[in-house]
Amino acid sequence: MYEPNAIQVLEGGLEVVWKDGHRTTLPPRYLRGHCGCAHCVDEITHQRRVSVQDVGADVRVEEFMGIGNYAVAVLFSDLHATGIYPFTLLRGLCDCAECQALRRAQH
Repeated sequence: MYEPNAIQVLEGGLEVVWKDGHRTTLPPRYLRGHCGCAHCVDEITHQRRVSVQDVGADVRVEEFMGIGNYAVAVLFSDLHATGIYPFTLLRGLCDCAECQALRRAQH
């Protein structure tokens, strides 16, 4: 399991520094477009209702709150606040070259 060492709102997005030293920077529109709440993903069909393209370009992360030892809840400037982002999801959303190469090697 991935554990964050620090999480902060940075330039309107979310930055996570992991215990292994890796740094993940998640732009706000990208993060909001990957929300897994029932509003954004249909509970029955699991079809995504809200994607990155549906999110306004000016959306920002306003704040976040830890959920247990496994996730954060995020409040966005469009007032969306129902998504829970497990740490494994946040790490999986990292789009840096190192993480992309690791995902390619695993497949």
